[in-house]
Amino acid sequence: MKKDDKAEECCEGKMNFNKHHSHNHGGSNAIYGLGVVGALFYFLQGATTLGMVIVGIGKAVFWPAILMFKLLTFLQI
Repeated sequence: MKKDDKAEECCEGKMNFNKHHSHNHGGSNAIYGLGVVGALFYFLQGATTLGMVIVGIGKAVFWPAILMFKLLTFLQI
């Protein structure tokens, strides 16, 4: 018996999570995506220069992190 055969025999009945296990996070990704699209509309509605557009896109993508930072600062945690 070769070394590779022993490794296969050892793990035969066990589930390999890298190959057989997948996560389904479609719902939360869709909600986050809708939030980003809504934030894009909100932050870009008054943008008149390229700089304001770039800042608006950054705010739209990172608004959850900014919100949590402000909330934790307010709560002094």
